[in-house]
Amino acid sequence: MISAGIAPDYITFIGLLFACSHTGSLEKGRSYFNSMDNIHGIKPGAEHYACMIDLLGRSGNLSEAKQLLDQMDVEPDATVWKSLLGACRMHKELEMGEMAAKELFELEPKNSMPYVMLSNLYSAAGRWEDAAKIRKLMKCRGISKEPGSSWTQANGKTHTFVSEDRSHPMMARIYSKIDEVIALIKEAGYVPDMSFVLHDMEREGKELGLAYHSEKLALAFGLLVVPSGAVIRIYKNLRVCGDCHTAFKYISSLYDRHIVLRDSNCFHHFVDGKCSCGDYW
Repeated sequence: MISAGIAPDYITFIGLLFACSHTGSLEKGRSYFNSMDNIHGIKPGAEHYACMIDLLGRSGNLSEAKQLLDQMDVEPDATVWKSLLGACRMHKELEMGEMAAKELFELEPKNSMPYVMLSNLYSAAGRWEDAAKIRKLMKCRGISKEPGSSWTQANGKTHTFVSEDRSHPMMARIYSKIDEVIALIKEAGYVPDMSFVLHDMEREGKELGLAYHSEKLALAFGLLVVPSGAVIRIYKNLRVCGDCHTAFKYISSLYDRHIVLRDSNCFHHFVDGKCSCGDYW
């Protein structure tokens, strides 16, 4: 672009930094961000800071992300705090996550996202009472979480699933397939990530709760009805959880299937045990 005589502008750098944050290109992101004002005379806005904080957070540099937020030349908006909270969710950084969530409670009091993320952080830390308090607070404030659902298409029809769904006509076969799949991927090294369980219960109950997430139900259905060699396509209205993401990688390898999952954040292409997102989502 520059070699063609076209100067990058404010919007150009949003695109560049967003791309860096979703590919884990930390050094490139730092270079682009630093060049904005130093070379191109463009003052970073909240959008640029949000991308950089997201990039730093995803790469595990949470202290640097918080330092950058504290040094912002503009007032941090909700997008900036969401980026930090998302990074805290990924790396289970509770103290910083609490701070980011509380800022979002003030900025977007009716948005369920910070409440849900903070509750999840408490659950991951085994602080079940605090997680329950957040859910109670949501209820008191009239804030509801959008239920997670996943759907796929087969034979010209859309098949929709929610967690622990028992309504589908093929549910007995679907649950049997999930049990088969979980046993197989465990043998290959898969370990259920209990940090994604949102309620305190016995380990067996936690494992079953994870096994029957909506996206896993949709995938089990796909394995049953989508012909071998064809792509299994699944859509989810929320962000895929980390445990399902890991399971899908194992399944793509062991069943030799190309799985495409479109969640609320991006497209995930699972092939040969790897995801196109590079585990950045």
